[in-house]
Amino acid sequence: MLKRNSLLIAVFLSLGTMPVFASGPTFHPDVTMSGTSLDGWHTFGQASWHAGNGEIVGTPQSGGGGWLVLNDSLQDINFYTQFRCSAGCATGVLLRAEKTSDGGMKGDYIELSDPELGAWAVTIDAQGKITSREPLRRGGGLVRVAPPPSANERPFEFHRPPMPADLPIHPPDDSLRPGDWNSIEIFFDANIIRAQRNTGREHGSVADEGYGPIALYIGGSGSVSFKGLAYGDMGLKVRVPHVTSPDFRRQRLSDFYYSWGTAAADFNHDGKLDVVSGPYIYYGPDYLKSREIWLAQATNPTTEFAGNATMEFAADFTGDGWPDVLTVNFGGGPDAFLYVNPKGEHRRWDKYPVIDHVSSEIAVLRDVDGDGKPELVYCGDGYVRYAKPDPNNPTGPWITHNISEKGYAVAHGIGVGDINGDGRMDVVNAYGWWEQPAPGSNQTSWKYHPQAFAQYTRGIFGGSVMAIYDVNGDGLNDVVTSLDAHGWGLAWFEQKRDAQGNISFVEHKVMDDPSFHNAGGVVFSELHGSTFADVNGDGLTDFIVGKRYFSHLDTNIDPDPRGAPVLYWYETVHDKSAPGGAKLVPHLIDNHSGVGSDVLAVDLNHDGAMDVVTSTRFGTFIFWGKPHSGEKGHTQKAATAKK
Repeated sequence: MLKRNSLLIAVFLSLGTMPVFASGPTFHPDVTMSGTSLDGWHTFGQASWHAGNGEIVGTPQSGGGGWLVLNDSLQDINFYTQFRCSAGCATGVLLRAEKTSDGGMKGDYIELSDPELGAWAVTIDAQGKITSREPLRRGGGLVRVAPPPSANERPFEFHRPPMPADLPIHPPDDSLRPGDWNSIEIFFDANIIRAQRNTGREHGSVADEGYGPIALYIGGSGSVSFKGLAYGDMGLKVRVPHVTSPDFRRQRLSDFYYSWGTAAADFNHDGKLDVVSGPYIYYGPDYLKSREIWLAQATNPTTEFAGNATMEFAADFTGDGWPDVLTVNFGGGPDAFLYVNPKGEHRRWDKYPVIDHVSSEIAVLRDVDGDGKPELVYCGDGYVRYAKPDPNNPTGPWITHNISEKGYAVAHGIGVGDINGDGRMDVVNAYGWWEQPAPGSNQTSWKYHPQAFAQYTRGIFGGSVMAIYDVNGDGLNDVVTSLDAHGWGLAWFEQKRDAQGNISFVEHKVMDDPSFHNAGGVVFSELHGSTFADVNGDGLTDFIVGKRYFSHLDTNIDPDPRGAPVLYWYETVHDKSAPGGAKLVPHLIDNHSGVGSDVLAVDLNHDGAMDVVTSTRFGTFIFWGKPHSGEKGHTQKAATAKK
């Protein structure tokens, strides 16, 4: 039996959520098959097919095998299933199948029973036998349309660099499991087929344009079972109605895509906080006037990453009493540039390269060493490190300090806070936390404590800005973080101490993929931007996070890439009946803005309510918080709200 899910999905999407599947696809399927009927499909070739007990079973009648063919045709396709192949089975899925003049078919075939997950252009005769196959060339990655092959093109080979032995998190095993259940998810858009087996990394192939049905194959000498099969028309785009929470007022500062970062400071010394995002400063208190600090050129949101400002920070880095702007990208260097405030002169700002080799997509600006001045904490050259201006030459190369040994750098997820309560700032990333030594210590690197603060999705792991605060009120600082900036997951990690004072953490998951019992029924992917602040004025720190839409451009590398670009705050609630004594309760701020590489939380107009600023592919937005009655005051104010 087929189930049409479109209406149900539209209802969930309007709330910024999606329905829960027991185990299933990361996309919103148009059709799921319950495994009780083959309605909507027909057979072709030498095989028998039947449905029952939630499974579709194919058995070959000859070595040539046969097909179960969908009656409807598709061009751009989402496809998911779980499959189990008995001994001797050969199985796969044909996409964009087209009839041939001799009564057969042709199309692009993914061989599921192949340990290498091979992809082929195949021709099939009128008896269902594959008579020719040509390997599809490898391709994919950060493009929607693969270019023609070049004369010097070399086959793609995937190699993981050597890693330290004590890392607490490892990539999932996406190898074929013979005789057991495997999952496969395929996205065929334009001329690229992207296949992920057992939630692993992408296997990308390049094929010709075409149009036709999906077909399942069984050959060899064994049978195959499929369950949870789902598919959809990727070519149909759905946009949900726009919703902004009544607790916030939305102001759009810019309609264009310039940056994934924002910061706030009084740049013109008029006593009002201003906002910088990308090349523009927006002047308070109404933020209707703006001025370039460098030549503004908008970025193409479908094919380009944020131009000059993946992250943006503001502080008086030169020591002249005027706040400057630091922009940070990643890629090999120079990657961080200092824009020096011209002290009231009406011109663009002077620019200086100050940091090379930033390898992390997330960085934070915090006072790490306790000197009263903020440092940039990031990853570079394989190290977790921080950098600060040279007081004798602040516009020259900044002084770097390695926190970790080499090999502990990650692209996603970093945070700063006092984990062990000794009054010194420690540093966390997806691999654990580093304990800052006492002043005067001879340690060349900080003591490392392994802890998996992340999870893998499609070969990527680690979140955004990681928060360190006491979630459950037991006096011990915990860690709150998204788990995969390009995938699924949000959790808080409860700090525990044994009788000897040794620190460990217990994970309390708040959100995972659609099959999880997500808090408030809210689930979204690509949690690439976050921060923390007391949003509702109850004296407890809350977590703010959202979806970075088109996080990997207009491709299908990430799960649910076109899901609603939501922005949420998660209220910290002390609850003795909840695991760990607390829970994080989601509240929607907006469902058509999302996040960039971080979020700014600051009381811009000093009315006692926390305001949220975000810069995304849709522009730059302020969400003005509304003062709450009986407010106790916010814990993060203008100078310290950006973490």
